[in-house]
Amino acid sequence: MGRMLLLKIREVLNKEEHQFVTIEEFCNYTGFKVDQVQSALVG
Repeated sequence: MGRMLLLKIREVLNKEEHQFVTIEEFCNYTGFKVDQVQSALVG
């Protein structure tokens, strides 16, 4: 599911397959708050 979500975000942002999706781009697409995602990634 995660891969499909990242593929969809890249498609919407017109990014190529090798380009990364930033935390900000992910949050803008999903509606999550940046600080919540960052703290979840850090642990």
